[in-house]
Amino acid sequence: MIIVITRPDFFEGEAEKIVQLLQSGRADLVHIRKPQASQSQVEQLLLSIPTALYQRLVLHDHHQLAIKYGLHGVHLNSRNPQPPAGWSGAVSISCHSLNELAECRKQPYAYMSLSPIFDSISKRGYYSTFTPDVIATAYKVGLIDERVMALGGITFDKITEVEKMGFGGAMILGDAWK
Repeated sequence: MIIVITRPDFFEGEAEKIVQLLQSGRADLVHIRKPQASQSQVEQLLLSIPTALYQRLVLHDHHQLAIKYGLHGVHLNSRNPQPPAGWSGAVSISCHSLNELAECRKQPYAYMSLSPIFDSISKRGYYSTFTPDVIATAYKVGLIDERVMALGGITFDKITEVEKMGFGGAMILGDAWK
């Protein structure tokens, strides 16, 4: 699975780029992550995307819009640690250590990300904390599997590599928007 995460800022042509990523097959899902945006701003972006693609969108904030528009999922974070009341779609979460991943695996999340697998492209000074041996061991003991997405420094040309590591797919931010 290939998941693209939006830049935190809005930019000209963003909705068209999201549509292109989804329709071209370069992304299976797009996570709309706009931590500083108002609900109205996120809703305007959604309204710029064809409704036929709503089942391939996940929101990091303003989760009630996921219910209103029938989106694929919501992503939990420190700002939104619980899905909204009445939510029945997919729920995902980010993990930044193997201990955190082990705890998250006890929950029925559709998928979890683990980061940073490689040095980040979009966040300066955000370096990988996992050696190849640590990843291999985590895979062998069942911590990494098809429900865990690699995040951090992922480019489209590293997707095969992370799948060989045992991840279910990759989450891409920086490489998708350059």
